[in-house]
Amino acid sequence: MTATTAAPEHLPGSGRARLARLAQRQGALVILVAAVLVSTFVFDSFGTAGNLTNIALQASFLAVVALGMTFVIMSGGIDLSVGSVFALGGVLAAWGAQHGTWAALLVPLTVCGAIGLVQGLVIARGGLPPFIVTLAGLLFARGLLLLISDEGATTYKVPAGSAFRELAQGGFLGIGYPIWIVLAAFAAGGLVLHRTSYGSTVLAVGGQEDAADLMGLPVARTKLVTYTMSGVLAGFGGLLMASYTSSGVTVLGVGMELEVISAVVLGGTLLTGGAGTVLGSLVGVLLLQVIRNVINQVGSLNSNWQAVISGTILLIVVTVQRWLATVERR
Repeated sequence: MTATTAAPEHLPGSGRARLARLAQRQGALVILVAAVLVSTFVFDSFGTAGNLTNIALQASFLAVVALGMTFVIMSGGIDLSVGSVFALGGVLAAWGAQHGTWAALLVPLTVCGAIGLVQGLVIARGGLPPFIVTLAGLLFARGLLLLISDEGATTYKVPAGSAFRELAQGGFLGIGYPIWIVLAAFAAGGLVLHRTSYGSTVLAVGGQEDAADLMGLPVARTKLVTYTMSGVLAGFGGLLMASYTSSGVTVLGVGMELEVISAVVLGGTLLTGGAGTVLGSLVGVLLLQVIRNVINQVGSLNSNWQAVISGTILLIVVTVQRWLATVERR
């Protein structure tokens, strides 16, 4: 075989493209491992089993929401309502816990899922931009939350002895249930993304919606399911938080949507859609939590430094992603 007929995979450009793709998908994991190793060396208490378990536990609440956001962004959309839906789910769960464990589980999942469903319908059938629709969803969920809590004056408490508390406060093999739940949820999410037609359709819609529509793929239905599941998972994250704190805190979730989007993008999912991994989003969440923990380890740094550092890293990652995508197309 002559040089002019060499297989594409042997060309230098293809090698650069594969390397760029690998860096885009696994870059956050490399940074996370490096951050953990350096922090363990610098801070004596960082690498302890108790601290690492605490990092994973605190990250679990954000991770549940990030899983739903991953599919939304991969489909080419955005969901700005997740922070308010998260808080609403927590308050509804705490209210429901006064009427039994099943009410604490079903009420927030049903209401939050309904919010996601309506948003999905308007986006998929009405053709409105996800940014506008989910911004309206943010306002609606926050307003409903204030109505339920009498503008924050009423804080619902989970009754002592309620089985609902065990969901986030209990554990197995020394590891909290929320961590196990997140591992199971992300394993299921990975299977859905890589082993189902829905997962491939999400990527196709995010990559080129018009082409996906011409191919006969269920574009509208895929969007509908994606936003509905984002609402359910955001509500479930709030539900877990209510179980963990034994109350429904109305001020939670403010700005969470930006933190969730940051984690997903840090994990390698393109904001333009069409590419990303579930594992990458989990890595992105853990990286943000490690940054927060390191700031706490330093002690003298104001907690606002977390936002500064996270924002800087996010800007760098998005810039690098854009460059890597250009290299990959060459």
